[in-house]
Amino acid sequence: MNFQVTVLKILVSYPDGFAAVAELKRDMAILATSGRDWAERTKGLAARVPHLDIFSQKLIERMNGGWRITEEGRALLKFMEARPIEAGLPGEREVAAPEQSQRMIPRLFAVEAGRRP
Repeated sequence: MNFQVTVLKILVSYPDGFAAVAELKRDMAILATSGRDWAERTKGLAARVPHLDIFSQKLIERMNGGWRITEEGRALLKFMEARPIEAGLPGEREVAAPEQSQRMIPRLFAVEAGRRP
């Protein structure tokens, strides 16, 4: 199970994107014991953004005894979940990453490499 992807997925499931630490721990425990499907899914999502760091990239913020997903976190999660077009399947169409996510990806990699965009 990929911890950082799991945190993003949990936070986005809350109406205001905020969860107390106790709620996060509870939800993570449930997902961690839910079987291989969740682990494989988060591994696949994490592969789309190999240098993911939810804290330094400001995808979540710590506040009032919990964590909240930021707009950048929501946009990146949407990008990670977008399905690329599968060749040869009629009726399939590509889901484009949001414009904000497309601008954000190079910035995220620059921060990871220790450079400022």
